[in-house]
Amino acid sequence: MKADFLARLQAAQAEGRAVAVLTCLTDGTQFLYPDDTTPAPLAEAARAALRSDKAANQPAEGTEWFIHPHNPKLRLIVVGAVHVAQALVPMAAGLGFAVTVVDPRRAFANTDRFGADVTLRDEWPDEAMVALAPDSRTAIVTLTHDPKLDDPALEVALKSPAFYIGALGSRRTHAKRAARLQEAGFDEAAIARIAAPVGLDIAAVTAPEIALSILAEIVARRRGAALGGRGGA
Repeated sequence: MKADFLARLQAAQAEGRAVAVLTCLTDGTQFLYPDDTTPAPLAEAARAALRSDKAANQPAEGTEWFIHPHNPKLRLIVVGAVHVAQALVPMAAGLGFAVTVVDPRRAFANTDRFGADVTLRDEWPDEAMVALAPDSRTAIVTLTHDPKLDDPALEVALKSPAFYIGALGSRRTHAKRAARLQEAGFDEAAIARIAAPVGLDIAAVTAPEIALSILAEIVARRRGAALGGRGGA
């Protein structure tokens, strides 16, 4: 890899942009997708590699190319520094997510409960969410059971391209939440993006079990897997 090409790749990574390196295995020619103009088959292969986070070989114009995706880290934004969050955060970090916990209640969102390595934000949830700017590689989970905290976060989340939005609460709780969101101007299609009750139905009871069901649903959504029933947390 030439120095100028490496500099371009590093600049894209520093900006948090998803790019793919396309390398011709015959002569070493390289393209940086989507920055460089590339043949259509290679462009499609690069898009597929970025979607799947998997490198792949791709034949094009009589030669073999190696497609190496360089995606920014997946992010998980957790609203509510509750017991479920304490179990969810280390599980998600172990799967490579960059995790941020949002809770204006400093008695909950502190390093004693989450450790020094977890990013904690004590702004009001909607303010924190705007600052965090959820993108298509972001999952969002609200866990407080408090409409004053969860609803503002969900309103920002629903205006974002986040790939997963989940909210803790029973079906009855979610029906009331949906009614409030409708009053706030969101239609049924938007509200349907919320996974609620959050998590896959594994009969979870304890905080770690609920966290496991949530993370399993996030991974399934990310990978495009068929989802089972929802939990009732």
